[in-house]
Amino acid sequence: MKKKLISLGLVTALTLGLITGCGGGSTGGGSSAGGSGSGSAAGASGAAAAPAAGAAAANTASSGGEVSLLVKVPSLTMSTPADPDINIAEQFLIKAAEDFSAQYDGAKVSIEVREFNQEDETASIPGCFETEDAADVVYAGYFNIATYIHSGYVTPIDDIITDEMKADINDSWWESSKLNGKTYMMPFLGLENVLAFNKQMFRDAGLDKYVLDEDVVQNWSIDEWNDILAALRASLPDTSYPMMMYAGDNQADTHIMTLLRMFGCKFFDENGHLIIESEEGMKALQWIRDGFEAGYFPSNAEDLVSNDVFNAFLAGQIGIIFNNAALDVSMTEKQEIGYVNFPSVNGKGLNTTFVTGFQVYDNGDPAKVQAAKDFVKYIYESDYIYYSAGGIPASDKVSAKYADELAFLQKYIDVSDCGVNFTGNQPNWRGVRANFYPHIQDLLFGEKDIETVAKELDADCSAAIDEGYADSKLHE
Repeated sequence: MKKKLISLGLVTALTLGLITGCGGGSTGGGSSAGGSGSGSAAGASGAAAAPAAGAAAANTASSGGEVSLLVKVPSLTMSTPADPDINIAEQFLIKAAEDFSAQYDGAKVSIEVREFNQEDETASIPGCFETEDAADVVYAGYFNIATYIHSGYVTPIDDIITDEMKADINDSWWESSKLNGKTYMMPFLGLENVLAFNKQMFRDAGLDKYVLDEDVVQNWSIDEWNDILAALRASLPDTSYPMMMYAGDNQADTHIMTLLRMFGCKFFDENGHLIIESEEGMKALQWIRDGFEAGYFPSNAEDLVSNDVFNAFLAGQIGIIFNNAALDVSMTEKQEIGYVNFPSVNGKGLNTTFVTGFQVYDNGDPAKVQAAKDFVKYIYESDYIYYSAGGIPASDKVSAKYADELAFLQKYIDVSDCGVNFTGNQPNWRGVRANFYPHIQDLLFGEKDIETVAKELDADCSAAIDEGYADSKLHE
């Protein structure tokens, strides 16, 4: 059960999204370290787009050598071998805050750690800009908080990243934390979406050589993928399908955007626009359409959502589906499964990385910004870095120290360098998602040619990104 809790917390923080009013979503009222935090909740709502630099300090300003910080974290289950007493992320941050405040010689620091409900994220972070409840540090999933980089309040943190930190964390984690060459987020832990396959279905199709005893994530060549899907289709009844595909709503982005990279499409150009209308992108679109027409994917994929295909996999009606550590328990209770990366033309495979980590916010007080940065740096240079063993650690030394405890995650750790930051930390990702899946429906329906689908997909999704950039202000 503990294994399940470790990862389910990650998924919850990384995938839910969020709309209500500032200060109203705190579940615990806030806990303080090194002094007493206000725990107050203002009634403001809405997100400011002004740059933080030069802005008036909204929460309690530093004075007389004293600094108070507000750290915000969503409700997030956490279990880590580094500290068996920890069961939520708020507890980890409170302990770290207490120890940091006790040893910090830069100023007298008091830190309030305030947990908020998942559905209150928009209110709790951007909705509190320019109020006394503005966060100085946020610990949450990149999938949601990357967009706040474009508010102008999230400050780059390259100045606290040491050579030792750079060497300890894989480049793919750092790349997912950057925008325009600057690091705006600090990776702590994460999970990866790979693919799972029904081993018995493979055996029945004569694909025994892909059914391994080892608990690893495999990589198959494009030719192998084509052979596997054809063999599965030939062996299955008409009501079952070799591989998942769904485009019924905005959940279609993750798996399809990964597949669209399979022939080497870079996905974004230097301006952050989609470039599916490229040789590599259109080849991937054609692969998806050909697979749909060959019966490799559900015949009503344009109407399906992720829960539909997940339940079909558990029922033995789909052979290959998305998977991550959070889903392992529920999957293995129903099916004997193997693991494979998404296909890629170089044979190394692809997967989708979801990272949880830290952001530092500039609310107009340089002393606060410095203390907030020092707090984050302290976590990475102290034993608190080992608390990242509550998921797939960003840190190599943590993975090495807890290799036995993390054995059930080792297959994911081993392929972490294949991860794709599928959002590219672009602004207005909600707008991109809303525009993306209707074009995938067009692709599956077959009423438009590949070139038209690619052109319209690029145009509409890039327009949504441009809308985000129109309101974007990066911190200097």
